[in-house]
Amino acid sequence: MERTAKVSVSKPAKGAASTVNMVVAAFFLALCMVLPFLTGQIPAIGSKISPMHIPVLLCGFVCGWQWGLIVGLVAPVLRSMIFGMPPMLPTAVGMAFEMAAYGAVSGLLYAKLPKTTVSIYVSLIVAMLAGRVVWGLVSLVLYGVMGNTFTFQAFLAGAFLNAVPAIILHIALIPVIVMALRKAKVMR
Repeated sequence: MERTAKVSVSKPAKGAASTVNMVVAAFFLALCMVLPFLTGQIPAIGSKISPMHIPVLLCGFVCGWQWGLIVGLVAPVLRSMIFGMPPMLPTAVGMAFEMAAYGAVSGLLYAKLPKTTVSIYVSLIVAMLAGRVVWGLVSLVLYGVMGNTFTFQAFLAGAFLNAVPAIILHIALIPVIVMALRKAKVMR
């Protein structure tokens, strides 16, 4: 009795898909290391456009929530260790939790919601809000442990008021990239 196995050519095997996601996630991590050089390592400019956030959010969309979470968690700490920017405490550690939330939430929502343009925006905006809330909570703990105060005004300024250019940039840029990748059939 002869047995034949059916293999789908259009869908990569699970191991191959994992390898592709790992390579793409590594590319996004590399972008996290390089993009801040566009701001000339000037923290005031970097915090205005948040260049490291872009690859992490995209990683969540493209590779899934697990890889988005990992890249988000590792990127600021690794960059701090290699380049000294952002400063490790409290900035890089707070950013690590914030960006992990960005990658995880953008990936989770994009996977669960219908693949529409509106869903891309919803996934992005909810991820950005969740990440900022996580950053605020982690900052409250870190500043408290360090003997400093972290006020609600500091949270609003850091998460929203000072971040308006970054928020606008991310809302304008990331959905366009995701839609272009979908159109090119690079992602679902």
